[in-house]
Amino acid sequence: MDKIDRKILRILQQDARTSLKQIANEVFLSSPATSARIEKLEKEGIITGYSAQIDRQKLGYHITAFINLEMQPAQKPAFYPFIQGCPNVLECDCVTGQYSMLIKVAFPSTQELDAFIGQLQKFGNTQTQIVFSTAVGPRGITIEAEE
Repeated sequence: MDKIDRKILRILQQDARTSLKQIANEVFLSSPATSARIEKLEKEGIITGYSAQIDRQKLGYHITAFINLEMQPAQKPAFYPFIQGCPNVLECDCVTGQYSMLIKVAFPSTQELDAFIGQLQKFGNTQTQIVFSTAVGPRGITIEAEE
């Protein structure tokens, strides 16, 4: 990956809807050459997808929470399909420490969050933190230019 690829990644992280022509102009390549580089980055799994940032509150999801779940490793084969099928789960990570899973969720109400936590407790103990505000929202990683 060279400095042109890195610049393409920076542009796409800032705005995935940037036109191919604009990206090509910024990296000083033709549109076909830029398109080929983007396709290569996708095939290599460096670019894994494109998405829109959504204001969940405006869609009625007023509660964002992090749930720590303590469960036994033997429960993972049952847990993974369960959690993947939950549309309110924004992210689920296997982590170190007392708890084995960190789950980020969004719900319209605390009642619905409470019902979900009840379902999770069949896998183990939980601890929940409700988000009051977000100082840093979702963002990409810093991609340094290659010298």
